[in-house]
Amino acid sequence: MNSEATQPSKDLLERILTALVYDVAIESPLEAAPKLSRRVGAQVWFKREDLQPVFSFKLRGAYNRIAHLQAAERNRGVIAASAGNHAQGVALATQKLGCQAVIVMPITTPLIKVEAVRTLGAQVVLHGDSFEEAYAHSQALAATEGKVYIHPYDDLDVIAGQGTIGLELLRQMPRSLKAVFVPVGGGGLIAGIAAYLKRLQPGIRIIGVEPVDADAMSQSLAAGHRVRLERVGLFADGVAVSQVGEQTFELCRKHVDEIVLVNTDEICAAIKDVFEETRSVLEPAGALAVAGLKAWAAREGVTAASGNLVAILSGANANFDRLRFVAERAELGERREAILAVTIPERPGSFRAFCELIGQRSITEFNYRLADPDRAHIFVGLQMASRAEVEPLLARLREEGLEALDLSDNEMAKLHVRHLVGGRAPRVTNERIYRFEFPERPGALLRFLDCMSRGWNISLFHYRNHGADYGRVLAGIQVPPEDQEAFQAFLDALGYRFVDEGANPAYGLFLA
Repeated sequence: MNSEATQPSKDLLERILTALVYDVAIESPLEAAPKLSRRVGAQVWFKREDLQPVFSFKLRGAYNRIAHLQAAERNRGVIAASAGNHAQGVALATQKLGCQAVIVMPITTPLIKVEAVRTLGAQVVLHGDSFEEAYAHSQALAATEGKVYIHPYDDLDVIAGQGTIGLELLRQMPRSLKAVFVPVGGGGLIAGIAAYLKRLQPGIRIIGVEPVDADAMSQSLAAGHRVRLERVGLFADGVAVSQVGEQTFELCRKHVDEIVLVNTDEICAAIKDVFEETRSVLEPAGALAVAGLKAWAAREGVTAASGNLVAILSGANANFDRLRFVAERAELGERREAILAVTIPERPGSFRAFCELIGQRSITEFNYRLADPDRAHIFVGLQMASRAEVEPLLARLREEGLEALDLSDNEMAKLHVRHLVGGRAPRVTNERIYRFEFPERPGALLRFLDCMSRGWNISLFHYRNHGADYGRVLAGIQVPPEDQEAFQAFLDALGYRFVDEGANPAYGLFLA
């Protein structure tokens, strides 16, 4: 590699070594995770950024950026856009440094996060339903009011502040560090850590972790240029970024070894893993690295001789009411639970015979509904030692003449159908079934219903909000054949994310 190519990394290394973070940040501990280590088969460590004063690593970069401002810049005040952790980092930094801060947050931001920022002395401006809308408004305010914009990730001083985590890691574990797993949103955290570690110990593997439905960095690295996602999954809201930064992308392209993708259930299982080790409850993005570490370790077949694996626990600003959803999905993510749909004959003794086939497995959920005079459908959750037990059980059920289907990876079944079993309506005709997501804010459900009131009858409706910024709806709408084209035009203009679930087997078995 030529000297010109290495210059940005050299500059960043100097920035990391001279970063001003410890006026507000702690050197977070590196703690062993013995329970997870035994299950994974290698030594696992947690880098506890969830123990920072604002329960997230974000204050490192925010403080370093603001501390390096000239006095005249600081006197103008700063502005940022954020739905949570970056906002609190900026607010704490400006409180410490004695300057004014304006934070633009989406209207959908939970009140607990808004109040946390206000408590730190920042002015909060609520604008838009998404981070993108809040970001655009913050840019406009910065231009008109002359404030300094503090970017959440695409700034070298911010990246350097986050890179001090890498500095600490080498001080805490100078030898035998095999791989570091880092959550990826805009890329500031992994860019800083990777630039430092790869410069000093290039043999350490740097592995980013993204949700499967918010994989902007993975897609960008594969394409060789920054990709903008049309839709971004919102469960791990701390990394829900539609496009990574320019500088973070270039640094990741040079220094990151690979990106691992994980799903919502795996994230929930990782939150449970961390709780069992530490009794701390992480936010979904905060547990992302643990989920990726587990997936990578299973794929690679690691052993005790593989070296030390470190997961960055990046944040613990969890909404309390989200925990019910996490608990509901954790065992599925650990692949220790399976959800099955089984059709049994409606005759005396068939129900008991089914239970005998299940054997001694613990039942986590059981829903039974008569489908017609000859058949009944069962929606059942079963504890498993591993998901490898599912196929033999399905084969055994089918050998006994029972129709059986694995719904463990069926999002509609897990999110909605399990709460609706028994809701069949045989007289409903021309029903179309969709899953919708819409921004959760006061009056949002009423607005959604107003949008749906266009002359088509709603035949099924199930709404769930599990503490996220978006509500989830499963809706059945009766649309006559002659209205199909008009209905499709209505959906396209609605402005909400939607998925057609008409072909979903869970719908056919339990609701159609």
